[in-house]
Amino acid sequence: MTSTLTTFLSITNNYSKWTEMTAAEPSVASKTAYYKANIGNITSPEELVADYKLFSYALTAYGLGDQVYAKALYEKVLSEGADSKSLAAKLGNLGTMELAKTFNFEENGTSTTTSDAVQNDVVDLYLAQTLEEKQGEANEGAQMALYFYRNASKIDSVYDILADKTLLKTVYTALGLSEYTAAMDIDKQASLLSKALDLSDFQDPQKLTSFIAKFSTLYDSENNNTASDYVSALFGTSSSNGVVSFSVDLLSRVQGLSLGGVWR
Repeated sequence: MTSTLTTFLSITNNYSKWTEMTAAEPSVASKTAYYKANIGNITSPEELVADYKLFSYALTAYGLGDQVYAKALYEKVLSEGADSKSLAAKLGNLGTMELAKTFNFEENGTSTTTSDAVQNDVVDLYLAQTLEEKQGEANEGAQMALYFYRNASKIDSVYDILADKTLLKTVYTALGLSEYTAAMDIDKQASLLSKALDLSDFQDPQKLTSFIAKFSTLYDSENNNTASDYVSALFGTSSSNGVVSFSVDLLSRVQGLSLGGVWR
């Protein structure tokens, strides 16, 4: 299996090519064509959730595809908008909040689905999500790394991490914390993450990529991905008492990369 870091860098450095290949897959192309042809005809939350193909496409774009059964919940989410008192805000999930902001029927009414965000940005997100899920079929770590990189800049507080299972699993792996940490009281977890993380680092592409490099090496080590041994030998990582460190050479190589075509 190719190492998580190698896969991550390969895709982010050739992102346009990867998304083009994803978009060209027959099932993806068919679903996207249906979405583009019909989304502009939707004028209310009720109409959106009633059309399974459109509703499923929209939810998948925001990483919520496994909740397509929850029509009543999302009809309410889409009806209330995205202010601090909305259901989307109360649910506390990044994907749900972004969905509510894009499909803001409460604010934009019947013209909601004619916006560029709904017409085009949702398609880009759908392709990104589909690409990540397909990578996950071979290497879940690569899927997690890509997802984290795409969403990290949206993290405003540690509670955003705690509300998203993929973000949380990625962070706990990168910090070398046990999966059982997630069973702790939510406020105790928040306190732990607040001490361990500087969220401003996620706004810096170089620091973010370094964080993902650390995650990738630990993920591969924990999941017996032998390719991680190759990455360690090539880039100079080491482990002592379970703590992974990175050589200056590794960080300079990773941070010096031009992440051309990245979707952020």
